[in-house]
Amino acid sequence: QVQLVESGGGLVQAGGSLRLSCAASGRTFSSYAMGWFRQAPGKEREFVGCISCSGGSTLYGDSVKGRFTISRDAAKNTEYPQMNSLKPEDTAVYHCAADPKAITPATIPYYWGPGTQVTVSS
Repeated sequence: QVQLVESGGGLVQAGGSLRLSCAASGRTFSSYAMGWFRQAPGKEREFVGCISCSGGSTLYGDSVKGRFTISRDAAKNTEYPQMNSLKPEDTAVYHCAADPKAITPATIPYYWGPGTQVTVSS
């Protein structure tokens, strides 16, 4: 059974940092595109970023570019977004995602995690 499980969310003050993790199990994800989306209450899902999105590329959403960095440890089937200079508008549930083909801002990835809450206080 394929599972994506996020961890590392929590409450942080504006300007602070958090490092999330996404642990994948059930198969080897080394060749998969992996990424993150977020959703705040009352708002639509927003693309955060992806690694190995398509052919090895890395992409970030405009609202997080320059502040978030995604890395992965293929041997551990784990992906890590490092989130710096957090703002109150970054408050959302963050979902890990994986797809055997590609992830783009418009993608609906094949696999999703349940999400982890990130709250940034002002």
